[in-house]
Amino acid sequence: MNACQEAIEVQGTVKWFNNSKGYGFIGRDDGPDVFVHYSAITGDGYRTLQEGDTVEFEIVQGPKGPQAANVSKPGG
Repeated sequence: MNACQEAIEVQGTVKWFNNSKGYGFIGRDDGPDVFVHYSAITGDGYRTLQEGDTVEFEIVQGPKGPQAANVSKPGG
């Protein structure tokens, strides 16, 4: 795998996020759902997402397939 691989920037809606486990999935209109880990959420303090939140993120290749990176609320 190429370490210089470019990330794809997209927008989606949080389908679910488990705070105790620290992960969930983001749904996209134009593709499959994407795994998100709490460490990929930008910002200070407690990193969490709420079901139904609209978020902007990059899709990168993780060890088990595509996953979200640099997750933020629009304009954030």
